[in-house]
Amino acid sequence: MNKNLILLFITLFSTTLFAQEETVRDTLNTGEISVVKPYTPTISDAFKVKENPTLDNTDIPKDSVSYTINSVPVASTFTPAKGKAKGIAKEKLDKIYANYVSVGFGNNTTPYLEAYIHSSSSRYNDYGVFINHLSSKGNVKDALLDSNFSDTKVNLYYKQFDRDYNWEINAGLQHQIYNWYGLPDDITYSEPFLNSIDPKQKYFNVFAGGKLHFEEGIFKGGKVELNQFSDNYSSNEIHLLIQPEVELPISSELINTTATVEFLSGKFNGNYLTTDNINHNFLKLGISPNFKVLRDDLTVNLGARIYYSFDLENSVNKFFAYPNVTASYKISEETLIAYAGVTGDLHLNSFREFAQDNPFVSPTLNISQTDKQYNAYIGAKGKLNSDVSYNFKAAFINERSKPLYIQNPTKTNGIITTNSYELGNSFNVIYDNIKTLAVSGELNIDFSKDFKFGGTVEFNNYTTKVEDEAWNLPTIKAALFADYHNNKWFAGSNLYFVGKRYDFVAPFGGLGQKVELDSFVDLNLNGGYVFTDRLTAFAKANNILSTNYNRFTNFDTQGIQVLLGITYKFDF
Repeated sequence: MNKNLILLFITLFSTTLFAQEETVRDTLNTGEISVVKPYTPTISDAFKVKENPTLDNTDIPKDSVSYTINSVPVASTFTPAKGKAKGIAKEKLDKIYANYVSVGFGNNTTPYLEAYIHSSSSRYNDYGVFINHLSSKGNVKDALLDSNFSDTKVNLYYKQFDRDYNWEINAGLQHQIYNWYGLPDDITYSEPFLNSIDPKQKYFNVFAGGKLHFEEGIFKGGKVELNQFSDNYSSNEIHLLIQPEVELPISSELINTTATVEFLSGKFNGNYLTTDNINHNFLKLGISPNFKVLRDDLTVNLGARIYYSFDLENSVNKFFAYPNVTASYKISEETLIAYAGVTGDLHLNSFREFAQDNPFVSPTLNISQTDKQYNAYIGAKGKLNSDVSYNFKAAFINERSKPLYIQNPTKTNGIITTNSYELGNSFNVIYDNIKTLAVSGELNIDFSKDFKFGGTVEFNNYTTKVEDEAWNLPTIKAALFADYHNNKWFAGSNLYFVGKRYDFVAPFGGLGQKVELDSFVDLNLNGGYVFTDRLTAFAKANNILSTNYNRFTNFDTQGIQVLLGITYKFDF
C-alpha cells in the first residue's frame, strides 16, 4: 500500500483516541485552570493527499478459469390443457367506416341523396363535406297548381385539434323550392287564370361560422354564425351572431359568462296591402352570467340574462332582464330526480326562421322580437328500472309578441290576376301576448338490446290577449316510436298525432271567419337489410294511412310516399 495513504489513516485514528490538553491562564487569579475536552476532528483538519494512489499488481499471478454447463433432462408427466376463450366475442363486430353515401328514389318522382365524406392530413385535423338533397314532383291530390318541392344543402367544414385549444370553421349553402299551391276551394278559377300563375318560391341561404375552445384560461372560446337569406322576390336578410364565453373562478366555484352580439337586417320589397317596402334592423347586446353549485345530490344554477336591444328602424331602444335559475335534486339516485326552474329570454325572430317553419309565408312579413318574460317549470325524471325511463314536466309560460301564422286574405275572384302569393294561398305573421300552460310526458322502454319503444305527449292551453285563438297552434301533440334491429335486419315506425287547430280565413270581398283544422294521424315506417359492413339496403314509407290532412289551411299533403335506396360506407 502507498506510504502516504497509510500515514493518512494513522493520523485520523490517533487524533480520535487521544485527548488534547489546553492551558488557560486566568487574569484575575494567579492559579492555573486545566480544561480538558475531547477533540472532535473536522474534515478540514486532515491534510489532503497531493497525488492519487496507484496499485502495483504486476506481481500478482493471473489464473485462468474454465467452466462447463451440463444439461440434465427432467422427466414430467404434466400435460397442459389447451386454452379456450368463452364469451369474448360471440359474433363478428361490424367495421366502422368514416364515410358514407346514401341514394334512393321513390314514387312521385322523389330522388334522395345524402353523403358525408371527410379526411385529414394529420391526426390533429379533420375536414369534409355533408351533402343532402330531397325533392318531389308533389302530386298533391286535387291541387290546381304545381306542388313540387326541393331541398338541397351543402356544408363544408375544417377542424383543428391542438393541445391547449381546438377550433373549427364551416361554410355552405342551402337552396329550397316550394309552391303556393293551396288555393281556396270556394272560388272557381278559369283556365287562363291558372296558366298565368307561377306559384314558385325559392329560398337561398349562404352561411358561414366558426367555433373556438380553450382548455385553460379565463377566455374559454365562443362561436360566430353568419346567414345571408334571400328569395326570388328580392327579399333579403343578414343575420350575425357572436357569442364569446368567459369562465371566472370564485373561491372553489366557477362563474360561466356568455356575451351576445346579435345583428339582424332585412327588407321586403312590399307589404301585403300596399307597395311600401318593409325593413327591419335590430341590434341586441347581452350578457348571461351563470353560477353553478354542486352539493352531493343537489345541483343549482343561479344565473340571469341581460340585454339591451336597439330597434334601429324605429329608433326604439329597450333594456331587458330575465332570470335563469334551475335546480335538480336526486331523491333516489337515478330512480327519481326532481327538477325545477324559472328562465326567460329575448328571441330575435327572422325571415329565415319563419320560412323554415312554414315555407308558405308571403314575402311581406313584419319581423319583430319575442319577449319571453318567464318560463316557470317543475318536473320529475328517472328510471323505474334499467329498461324503463320517464320524464314528466309542467310549465307556465308568459310571452309578449309571440308570432302566430294566419292566412293572408285572397285578392282574386278567380279571374283577376295578381301576385302568386295573394290568392289566399300564403300566410302572414302576427304577434300577440300569450300565456301558455303546458304539460308533457315522455316514456322510453328498452324491451331488449334489439327492441326499443317509446312515446311523448304534450298538452297546451293558450290564453291570448288580442286574438280569438292562438292561430295554427295545436292543443295536443303526441308521438309513438318503435325500433328493432338484429345482425342483418332493422325496422322502425313513427306515429304522429296533431290535434285540432284554428285559422282565420278572409274570402274575396267578405269578412273573415274562424275555421277549424281537423286533427290528423301520420304513420311512417322504415326498414332495411345489411348485406355487408359496407352495403345496406333501406326502405321508407311515409303517411302509409294515406290520410288527407292539412298542415296549414288549404295545403293538403301527399298520399302514401315510398322510397327505396342503398347506403355504401367506405374509407379512403
